[in-house]
Amino acid sequence: MQTMPVDHRPDSSLALLADPYRFIARECQRHGTDLFEARILLERSICMTGPAAAQLFYDTSRFTRTGAAPKALRETLLGTGGVQMLDGAAHRHRKAMFMALMTSPSIARLTERMLEEWTRAARDWSGADVRLYEALHEPMMRAVCDWAGVPLPPAQLGERTHDLMELFDEAAAKGLGHIRSRLARNRAEKWIEAFIDDVRADRIRIPPDSPAERIAVHRDVNGNFLSGEVAAVELINVLRPILAVSVYIVHMAHALHRFPEHRNRLRAGDAPFAKAFTLEVRRFYPFFPAVVARVRQDFEWNGFAFAAGTQTLLDVYGTNRDPRTWDAPDTFDPERFLSRTPGAFDMIPQGGGDHYTNHRCPGEWITESLVQAATVFFSQLSYEVPEQDLDLDYGRLPALPKSRFVLRNTRIGIQ
Repeated sequence: MQTMPVDHRPDSSLALLADPYRFIARECQRHGTDLFEARILLERSICMTGPAAAQLFYDTSRFTRTGAAPKALRETLLGTGGVQMLDGAAHRHRKAMFMALMTSPSIARLTERMLEEWTRAARDWSGADVRLYEALHEPMMRAVCDWAGVPLPPAQLGERTHDLMELFDEAAAKGLGHIRSRLARNRAEKWIEAFIDDVRADRIRIPPDSPAERIAVHRDVNGNFLSGEVAAVELINVLRPILAVSVYIVHMAHALHRFPEHRNRLRAGDAPFAKAFTLEVRRFYPFFPAVVARVRQDFEWNGFAFAAGTQTLLDVYGTNRDPRTWDAPDTFDPERFLSRTPGAFDMIPQGGGDHYTNHRCPGEWITESLVQAATVFFSQLSYEVPEQDLDLDYGRLPALPKSRFVLRNTRIGIQ
């Protein structure tokens, strides 16, 4: 049995929080291995990177998600009782509910609504400086609620959008930011739980087979309706991640600006290249830094011992840039995807493995569709990028340009 390399700091939490996207890969490189042991939040933990580690991590016979997510994330980003917390038959059954929403016609309807809202918003942006990240949220909220079958009166748009945005934008923030995110979680769940109750009591009629209707009538593996609280968590698990695609859209706009040589090809309507550009944005830019699970039972892997119950972190950002998998991984090169389909474990921005059976985000296909549509839309939009700080802030979650990407003199069409 090999001795696992150890980060000898009394606790590595501050080092991880200071550089959450690059900490694990950097330490693995320093140790010359794919994994090392550290204390995270005073708990013995294993940190891993790379496609082989990802394949191990998503082996459900070796790892469990039950009790794995830190309490801070359960109280903000994830909620309690949702699909991310389940394993085994209960997870597969709940996951099937989400996958039933991911049909091509359903994704196409959502994408069309987003394009309508982006076009409407872009007209409103003309003549003013606009911080793209914030400017995307309300248009995207209108589109996703309409698609999902969730009524959203105009007077509530700002409040509801802000609450859902807080769930992912400040979930990992320190101090008051985390408190704001927790309060937003409470408000959002109360809103959606009341809506679910109204649907079940037939006080509100919503489109049949809409995401909201499917969740409201879903029965668990034992044949029971989800509790109102859990149903609210799961409907938020549809709305929140789609609103969070705004992060990728800002990354996409950042890439269009930093690598303008690709714009003409996108403007010319090269659909395969637009898809390749989308994949490279999702590989190249930071979104989730890592995911967490716990060892289900004692086992050995590559000569290293994994003890039952051990908290284990898989490096997402570093795996997407692993030089053993990707040529010139720190170079933005959409061409790489014209001749390559990413494998289940070498590109994992939204998890690895199989969408139906593993803890891979069921909305990944929605993300790809929306970012590809936004890529084409913004490549055909006229705007200026004034002087600003476009360095990515790797110390915040999610990482964004420090200026949030400011646009000026936005105009519909190529001029």
